Amino acid sequence: MRGDWGVQQYWCRIVSERADGGLHRAAAFFDLDKTIIARSSTLAFGPSFYRHGLISRHDVVRGLMAQLLFRLGGASHQRMEKFRDQVSQVCRGWPADRVTDIITRNLHDLIVPQLYAEALALLTAHRSAGQDVVIVSTSGQEMVGPIGDLLGASTVIATRMEVADGRYTGQVEFYAYGQAKADQVGRLARERGYSLPRSYAYSDSITDLPMLEIVGNPRAVNPDRALRKVAQQRGWPVLSFSAPGGAPAGGPAASRGL
Repeated sequence: MRGDWGVQQYWCRIVSERADGGLHRAAAFFDLDKTIIARSSTLAFGPSFYRHGLISRHDVVRGLMAQLLFRLGGASHQRMEKFRDQVSQVCRGWPADRVTDIITRNLHDLIVPQLYAEALALLTAHRSAGQDVVIVSTSGQEMVGPIGDLLGASTVIATRMEVADGRYTGQVEFYAYGQAKADQVGRLARERGYSLPRSYAYSDSITDLPMLEIVGNPRAVNPDRALRKVAQQRGWPVLSFSAPGGAPAGGPAASRGL
């Protein structure tokens, strides 16, 4: 982590703000892609889906191009809307249990090497301070849930695809994106007694501005140009993560998606 906010300094600040164990405790809400991991979690599983016959070679190539655009330009509103439509149509008819099996079998090899060591340090710091960690991601529940378990998140908020008769229908039940993320964070805070003014949120994308604005301690991580500008205007800390390949520490499993 570069800039004014060194890892040790930031870790110490979080640990010093320990939860009081009662109502109005803080929580930490983390975006996933390019915030905790260095790539798109959805696209990371593309080659595995191809090997198991779920997608075509054309889909793999298109996924690689999407990954390149994601790395270079971030997650613009237009790009995310197009990506949602593509994913929902591609997965139509897939057996849900087979998708779960593929993700479970490949999770460690595909995701762990992409974890930012700096993000893992922050996750540990928040848990050490007695604060719940919540992953809030536009990626699907099938992927985000196991990643949350791996990272010791209390729960996750993620996109949910409709399943009927054991297969994906191609319809989206809940799209965890933009204002919808912030709305679910607010609902979870009311249910669990989190104090949003004391809570933290981390993201790389301007599309997560509503989630960042709803907490008292917003943090821009590897921000796109638009979010960097907002962070600089509002005096928000800007964190730079550049060391993928960290090993997650153990922690409580994510019990369910919201």
